[in-house]
Amino acid sequence: MEPTWREAKVGIIDAALARAQARPSGNWYVVGASRDIRTGTPFGTTVAGVELVLWRSPEGMLHAGPGACPHLGADMSTAVQSGCELICRWHGLALGPSGRAGWRTLPAHDDGALAWVRLDAVGREEPTDAPILPARPPVAESLVAVASMVGTCEPADVIANRLDPWHGAWFHPHSFADLRVERAPGRDAAEADDHFDLRVAFRLTRNWGVPVRARFTCPEPRTIVMHITDGEGAGSVVETHATPLAPHPDGRPRTAVVEATIAHSPRPGFAKARRVQALVRPAMEWAAKRLWTDDIEYAERTYAVRAARRRG
Repeated sequence: MEPTWREAKVGIIDAALARAQARPSGNWYVVGASRDIRTGTPFGTTVAGVELVLWRSPEGMLHAGPGACPHLGADMSTAVQSGCELICRWHGLALGPSGRAGWRTLPAHDDGALAWVRLDAVGREEPTDAPILPARPPVAESLVAVASMVGTCEPADVIANRLDPWHGAWFHPHSFADLRVERAPGRDAAEADDHFDLRVAFRLTRNWGVPVRARFTCPEPRTIVMHITDGEGAGSVVETHATPLAPHPDGRPRTAVVEATIAHSPRPGFAKARRVQALVRPAMEWAAKRLWTDDIEYAERTYAVRAARRRG
């Protein structure tokens, strides 16, 4: 492989990251995979330090609210669901989509692949009715896999990792047989030109790979998307979302990497693959986690270096 450090200019990566972070988010945060929130089973999590519970109505509508009961602070993810209400296990207080004094529900959105919650008090931006999503193939006609991992870093470190495509073949030789950046945005790129274009071969075996062309864009501050623009699976996307969680007890930040692969193909065999996606999905998620095992290390190191410079 040819060295890529001359092309991987810090100024280009930093400028692309700054432009991404300046875009509006509408205060929406990815919680996780849509399928992880099941009707009848409350789902507890913490996003940006805010304890949350999410649940579905019997009709499947997604709802979100504070994770603590307003009575004495019980964990509402352990509640029993009755109809569209959560019944606190401590004293039987019923809480539903209409909320009550001291417990106000939050906007939630299910895009078919991912579940989102809107936290206006955290984002402090002009809210939007729905998350800012990239162009993607129809979820109902695609193979969808969602992999999640957690790193000790900030969301910006996750996005910066993907805005450095030059590290791909060096840092992930098990995943890429070849990776070349055909175009990178300038430091003052206009919106229409703010993307990276790559030629890459996804490694299947030691000697075989699937060549495609791809484009990386950032539709909002905590999301970077790889669009397959040419080759096998053209039109498919891989969305990488970075969600801040609760910090470590030592104060260091924690970020969830939630990566949704929405694969689409016009090939006749793809419809058959979709029918057995419950069998295919684990392999897709394993591949994503294998890649992110390396990239979490990369993002954590980036954060550690930056934190050391701040202290210095």
